[in-house]
Amino acid sequence: MAAITKTRNFKIFRGLSYNYTPCVISSRNLNLQEYHSKDLLRKHQVSIQNFRLLDSNLNPNSLSDFKADEYVVKAQILAGGRGKGHFNNGFKGGVHLTKNPNEILSLAKNMIGHKLITKQTPKEGILVDKVMVAESVNIVRETYLSIIMERTYNGAALVASPAGGMDIEAVAEKTPHLLKTVPIDIHEGITDKMAKEVAEFLEFKGPLVNKCAEEIKKLWQLFLKVDATQLEINPLVETDDGRVVAVDAKINFDDNAQFRQKDIFALDDTSGIDPREKEAAELNLTYIDMDGSIGCMVNGAGLAMATMDLIMLSGGRPANFLDLGGGVGQSQVSAALRILESDPKVKAIFVNVFAGIVNCATVAKGIVAACKETPPKHPLVIRLAGTNAAQAKTILEESGLPFKIINDADEAAKTAVALAQ
Repeated sequence: MAAITKTRNFKIFRGLSYNYTPCVISSRNLNLQEYHSKDLLRKHQVSIQNFRLLDSNLNPNSLSDFKADEYVVKAQILAGGRGKGHFNNGFKGGVHLTKNPNEILSLAKNMIGHKLITKQTPKEGILVDKVMVAESVNIVRETYLSIIMERTYNGAALVASPAGGMDIEAVAEKTPHLLKTVPIDIHEGITDKMAKEVAEFLEFKGPLVNKCAEEIKKLWQLFLKVDATQLEINPLVETDDGRVVAVDAKINFDDNAQFRQKDIFALDDTSGIDPREKEAAELNLTYIDMDGSIGCMVNGAGLAMATMDLIMLSGGRPANFLDLGGGVGQSQVSAALRILESDPKVKAIFVNVFAGIVNCATVAKGIVAACKETPPKHPLVIRLAGTNAAQAKTILEESGLPFKIINDADEAAKTAVALAQ
């Protein structure tokens, strides 16, 4: 599946299971559908498979001028494994090949308006509202090409390999001679000489060398114009009719450039995202859903991991956690508590904040305001340390609300687990 993603600096993996590496930092993705990625490449004159898009109208006129020897009909959802998936109406497979143009609408009809279930979707699947119909290409060879921002070179670098269509990390480890990295001077860009040398390294021959070189230069222009931090084409293929085609793309964007890439960021597809995660993101908070019974409000990824460790060691499991981050306001804290309580799995909430930039008094005021507006559904265990912790404790105690205020983190975790039983 072609994917376009956007890397943020500090989040936690969405859909995180508890088997984690404590030092792993996360990303929140700019979720663009496959057809968006292809459209973006096409707008910048990069050679791609020709394609059309079908929606619930199933308008046959949209295919009237679309001719190919073979067609690929692909359900558009933000999940992998579509080809081996199945629909809730019994239809098998989210990716189909056909040489008969008269079968396209029938295939699309079995997909659109139905939920596709794959290994990467929720159990109930994801609703398909669009289907991409693309030209199938006969691939002779697959190569790899990416442009990345590389600290080693204090700028951009081009990475290429004639061994495409596979995990590039495995190529680098097992066959490093098949990997070429070329720093790019930001002022000169990718020159004709550089593009040709890379095309030859990718083992294109004859007239395909110049064709590949032109594609490389177009990809560089795309990289610049969309403020990308990574543009990966895997595979960049040679077809049996002598073309060089970008079949699959992954693009990471610089989120600091959102103000001048509004059209791209407006395409963000949040249809498959947990509504609680979406609401949290709108408040500049990070929400992660898990499978236990204890809701966790924390500040910082490290404390989040430590808090979940404490809960697990005490015999419980986290239902979710919500990272307040730094500089959070009272209204955000109130909203955070409401988001945590909206999870039907939650039986108790553990607030564990170690304040530096965050003010404990602000957190306490937010919790009190939320509980006075709507009485808490579940027991709240609160441990606040750091900036204005004493003032925060006073605010909580004087509220008259039935909070469990505990200074020791281990004891607080054990109390939350006991209350969730």
